[in-house]
Amino acid sequence: MSVVKDALPSIETVSPASQWQAYLTLGFTKSARGTVLKTCDHKGPLYVQKPFYPEGKDTAHVYLLHPPGGLVSGDELVIESNQAPDTHVLITTPGAGRVYKARPDRTLQRQTTRLHVPKDAIMEWLPQETILYPDANTRLRNQIELHGSARFIGWEITCFGLPANQLDFGTGQADQSFQIRVDGRLRLRERLLVDEYSRGLMAGKAGLQGNPVNGLLLAGPFLNVEEGVLETLRGLCQDNDGLSGVTQVDEFIVLRSLSHDSEKMKRLFTRCWEVLRPVLIDKTACAPRIWAT
Repeated sequence: MSVVKDALPSIETVSPASQWQAYLTLGFTKSARGTVLKTCDHKGPLYVQKPFYPEGKDTAHVYLLHPPGGLVSGDELVIESNQAPDTHVLITTPGAGRVYKARPDRTLQRQTTRLHVPKDAIMEWLPQETILYPDANTRLRNQIELHGSARFIGWEITCFGLPANQLDFGTGQADQSFQIRVDGRLRLRERLLVDEYSRGLMAGKAGLQGNPVNGLLLAGPFLNVEEGVLETLRGLCQDNDGLSGVTQVDEFIVLRSLSHDSEKMKRLFTRCWEVLRPVLIDKTACAPRIWAT
């Protein structure tokens, strides 16, 4: 697992000055050179490398960089992407995100992602997993705005605690949501809330069933979905360790997964992405080069 030897940070050694309110706002446009990063406005330790083009000029691969490596109490990260029509952007991260143990005052550790995708544009949001350390207190929001014929593939993989170190989420609290709007209308909204009142979800049959890794993959909108595609995805889920299932919610495909191993879940999601991508956007999968390092 990617969480095998993560060490717990010492709360006593972190000063209030280490709190960051950081934002990153990206603007993509279409030019003769293809999809280009036209604007990049940031505050605090949140950056991007230059776009990469392993698929050619029309698809920009962008790597988000957060040098501190994780969120401490009081941190807030806001990531926003704005695309022009007929652009194609794939955003990923070079490594796992982390939300460290909260300080005694339990101040929130927050991250909000807003992706605006206009007509004829494509967004692929494929970050590495997020590790929530024991006793973290976090709020994570993903807000996707699609317009017209825009298309989206994205996922979220979350590891609660450090299971390879025999450390569970403890008294941690997490409020996660992933929502998609199409032309301003809410089409999908997934939310997971773990707090002092709902901690039973971690072990409950209607919750994580004792699995520390929770994953969600969303793709759409599809004009129509062939049954063969769904059967292929279900076959991949059955072949994978853990509990995984695929459903169709209106014009979106939704894959939910529970596991004890974040690496295995990433491999499952990657294989499902390889199936969905050519069906949704008529392009074969091209994995970001950073995934191979």
